[in-house]
Amino acid sequence: MDAPFDAVVIGGGLLGCATAWMIAREGGRVLLVERDQINQHASGRNAGSLHFQLEYRMIDRGIEAARQAAEAMPLHLEAARLWAALPQLCGEPVEVRQTGGLMIAEDARQVALLEQKTEIERSWGLDNQLIDRGEIDRIAPYLSDRVIAAAHCPLEGKADARTAAPALARAALRLGAEIRTGCAITGLSRQGGVWQVQLQGDTARTVSASAVVIAAGVWTTQLGQMMGAHLPTIPLALTMTVTMRIPKLVPHLVQHAGGKLSLKQALDGNILIGGGWPARLPLLPDGQPDLDTRPELLASSLAGNAAMAIRVLPELGKVPTLRSWVGTTTITPDQLPLVGPVPGYPGAFVATGGSAFTLGPCFAQVLADLISGRQASMDLTKFDAARYGRG
Repeated sequence: MDAPFDAVVIGGGLLGCATAWMIAREGGRVLLVERDQINQHASGRNAGSLHFQLEYRMIDRGIEAARQAAEAMPLHLEAARLWAALPQLCGEPVEVRQTGGLMIAEDARQVALLEQKTEIERSWGLDNQLIDRGEIDRIAPYLSDRVIAAAHCPLEGKADARTAAPALARAALRLGAEIRTGCAITGLSRQGGVWQVQLQGDTARTVSASAVVIAAGVWTTQLGQMMGAHLPTIPLALTMTVTMRIPKLVPHLVQHAGGKLSLKQALDGNILIGGGWPARLPLLPDGQPDLDTRPELLASSLAGNAAMAIRVLPELGKVPTLRSWVGTTTITPDQLPLVGPVPGYPGAFVATGGSAFTLGPCFAQVLADLISGRQASMDLTKFDAARYGRG
């Protein structure tokens, strides 16, 4: 058997690539394992939004749910700092633009919700303020007159989801990390204080490691079961659309306080439209999600998302759609992140849930700290898998 790795990181999305890079940056011997190809799944199929405000799904169940979601705000703040520094830190051309974000409101009820939400976020230290129509006309005149107020967060923005994870993978390789793609995990067990990771790819192989990191998105629960741990997650299939290129129009990340909408303009001019509209996730005969079959677009979601986008950005009514697709993401039962050590399994760590693309660099830094033996830079108690018991 080969010499043991310091860590095996499972999952080749943004989070896994960032974690492998951060471990390698500290001199750790790390193996990154991806069942398909780097960035093939959620990280490469999302719209690249950097949401540091609470998203619509975090506030639509009421203000108390928003207060609970805000407990992850320290992670948001650290992620904002890391995204800004990422291109320089990793020495790769990671496209990050933090030009500000707007959560918009169209009626008095939504404005009241924004006021409460903004107060909560500011109490945690997020730079965010409510602006009126006059200020919207000054910084975002492209928005419809229907928009009467917005929460403006200067830290928000976008990253190129197509290139961010591959850039971090290259940075990890440059520092000595090993990467295996097309390689499924078939076994996880701990023997003699070391993790044994069974790999199935072109050739079967077992590697040993002091630490194992589960950074595999929708496969988190399955991998937890493989080692005997209870890591509950909920997979979601979500719809996204991209338009043809248009001249520069939307410098901000735009989301809505009253419904599922997120839109932004890429550097090459395309408008990316999303916000959480569902797609159909195939099911297995036992009713469990079929994670190996591509989800299906729903016409109702495409139409609803487009109508909402055009309502607040009328210029989109003239712009042809280039394509629509489905990406899968993972949330937890309480919608808080799941990050930190796996209780009862020394040397095992997990990170998923929350806004995993936005929080990916922060999750990676926390995991790298823990694997190196340092105390995490923030309190992870609220995000510990122990809150779910043993299942």
